[in-house]
Amino acid sequence: MQSGGAEGSPGAGRTGWAGSGKAPPAGLSSSAPDCPGGDPIKILMPSLSPTMEEGNIVKWLKKEGEAVSAGDALCEIETDKAVVTLDASDDGILAKIVVEEGSKNIRLGSLIGLIVEEGEDWKHVEIPKDVGPPPPVSKPSEPRPSPEPQISIPVKKEHIPGTLRFRLSPAARNILEKHSLDASQGTATGPRGIFTKEDALRLVQLKQTGKITESRPTPAPAATPTAPSPLQTTAGPSYPRPMIPPVSTPGQPSAVGTFTEIPASNIRRVIAKRLTESKSTVPHSYATADCDLGAVLKVRQDLVKDDIKVSVNDFIIKAAAVTLKQMPDVNVSWDGEGPKQLPFIDISVAVATDKGLLTPIIKDAAAKGIQEIADSVKALSKKARDGKLLPEEYQGGSFSISNLGMFGIDEFTAVINPPQACILAVGRFRPVLKLTEDEEGNAKLQQRQLITVTMSSDSRMVDDELATRFLKSFKANLENPIRLA
Repeated sequence: MQSGGAEGSPGAGRTGWAGSGKAPPAGLSSSAPDCPGGDPIKILMPSLSPTMEEGNIVKWLKKEGEAVSAGDALCEIETDKAVVTLDASDDGILAKIVVEEGSKNIRLGSLIGLIVEEGEDWKHVEIPKDVGPPPPVSKPSEPRPSPEPQISIPVKKEHIPGTLRFRLSPAARNILEKHSLDASQGTATGPRGIFTKEDALRLVQLKQTGKITESRPTPAPAATPTAPSPLQTTAGPSYPRPMIPPVSTPGQPSAVGTFTEIPASNIRRVIAKRLTESKSTVPHSYATADCDLGAVLKVRQDLVKDDIKVSVNDFIIKAAAVTLKQMPDVNVSWDGEGPKQLPFIDISVAVATDKGLLTPIIKDAAAKGIQEIADSVKALSKKARDGKLLPEEYQGGSFSISNLGMFGIDEFTAVINPPQACILAVGRFRPVLKLTEDEEGNAKLQQRQLITVTMSSDSRMVDDELATRFLKSFKANLENPIRLA
């Protein structure tokens, strides 16, 4: 989601800079003075956004031994916001790629490559001793069940070593006990490894055909009773539910009770973290209103005749910006201690991409015309889907808009994008019959095109009364497009 401007970590001696376009001076550094035969220039994992802690090497754009000039793109790095290009600031030879492309979770400041000056022996460059290789890529490990306290409990049944333990359904347990059978002689096919009635009946059929014999567990020696203690608990079932299902094997059909892990990109991990923080720390309040789009649709049709293509969402962005200008108390953000009124009106527009929801910003939207807003939305949406957004194109913003109308959604509520105070959720416009009066006062049914908008607001800054007044003004501005000029 959104945060402040990009930050870099300074390097010593010769330095480089990076960006997707350009990034802050953090990528390259050298601990030696600029002299022939000196130490190689270190290419470090740069900080390309304030919330970035790790980066992924998507692709190296130069090969070892290839000459590079200042401004040449060295590699593509996936940050927690977008895919950014790291550029060289000095001429030289790419001598060593320390971190191969495809590597993930590389910590900031880790050495990823080395550059030497032209004429130096790049083939025998050594990795500096003061900068070790980046930590190994963390692989998801299977969670282990937490250790339980050692307590004495009355033993009802003791599991026989070497036999499988199943979770039985009540019907299956009765059938197995009646026919002196054990679940370990069959296969559990129920959800989460439960041994079902059908599994037990199959064992009975196998016993009747002589393919299996009776199997009674050997009675366990009686356990010495101990005095009850406050930690004492009742014995669990003899066939406990497994803590986690096993991971399925790639390329093979999934077995019952298994799952397939889906790797999360840096962007999705950050989005998940920010949304969780928003819902758990920001007091959300909601207000909903219906807006008549009749006048907007008529203006839009007139613009189409002049070969000017704009969307309903462009009018909504403009109406929100104009309303924020009229009501600056809503154009605020939370700085950790209190509200802060913002001097700019920048609208963040939610764009769905393969990597997650991104929010490019329409800068100074109140001063832009409808066509200019439409052109900006189209250009930024394409860059967002291509992973080419510059940091300044998605960091910041004072108000967010999320529109699911194109997906057929009537209405919904959206999660606030901190530190912003509000987000407007927009549904589709739909025909509705309304009872109106004609010039003579006669009642008649008339079809109207309505949309439902729901504003989520941070109650610490925008209370219910202020949110209600904002929606009332927004509705008036949207229903009268002349106010947006």
